[in-house]
Amino acid sequence: MIVTRFTMLRALVVLILLLVAPLGGRADSSLFWALSRDGEPAGYLLGTIHSEDPRVLDFSEPFIGQLTENRFFAMEMVPDLPTLARLTEYMHYQDGTRLADVIGPERFARLSELLAAYGVDPTWVSRMKVWAAMMTLSLPPPRSGLFMDLSLSLRAAGSGMKVVGLETLEQQLAFLEDMPLEQQFELLDHALAEHDKVEALHREMVDSYLTGDLRAVERLSMSQMDVLSSSARAYFISEGIDARNRRMLESVLPYFEDGTVFVAVGALHLPGEQGLVRLLREAGFELSPLPLPFSATGQRGNAQ
Repeated sequence: MIVTRFTMLRALVVLILLLVAPLGGRADSSLFWALSRDGEPAGYLLGTIHSEDPRVLDFSEPFIGQLTENRFFAMEMVPDLPTLARLTEYMHYQDGTRLADVIGPERFARLSELLAAYGVDPTWVSRMKVWAAMMTLSLPPPRSGLFMDLSLSLRAAGSGMKVVGLETLEQQLAFLEDMPLEQQFELLDHALAEHDKVEALHREMVDSYLTGDLRAVERLSMSQMDVLSSSARAYFISEGIDARNRRMLESVLPYFEDGTVFVAVGALHLPGEQGLVRLLREAGFELSPLPLPFSATGQRGNAQ
């Protein structure tokens, strides 16, 4: 079930990407930044998209040099085997509760039918929590399991960089665990109703990401969130974006004291009043925009 666990981690950030607040026309719309402090290079900041689309895995040779020249590679969470094992526990009720009893037989039957395409064992589905089922449905069934963040971390580790996580699993999933159940039902019902569109929506999001413009991603994101209640949107922005941005900044700052850091986090953690671009500037860093790090062939628009 490792691929399924990776799918859930990817879905976490993709769902946040679809529920983020507007950028308000800000000029800081780059996805890739060079960092400096006191006139000295400090590393890089890259907004990623959690996808296994080959276009976002086709990194240019100059970019590989930019990546591997740093001492640290900082990502939201390191998806190592101990973390994935704990994720399994988090995704499932531990007190004997069955998902069918929580969401009702009709929802459960539809969910089981859809998750069969993900290779999820029926026994596994029967014990899933509501938010875990919803998150799994938020992405197309995985193919390779090699999504952008994982690919970058493997390259970084292979070059001798130290790979570090800016959040623990418990921190990252806390806002889902604490989400009111009525909001979980709302999001699950939306995922069930719209699942036939998930492949097309995901490709459209990658297409938007490859424009290199956060404002383009924001416009598409806003068009996807109209069906959700204001309370669900507000919860995700406050707990899934703003609070996590502040925590990630606090986590990453000590690494800059020991060397240069390549920071790679979901793209929508960058913009806004509480975004990492602004928070890093307030912490004394200078940020210079850079072009997207993909080769020319990776941006022609040919998806999987």
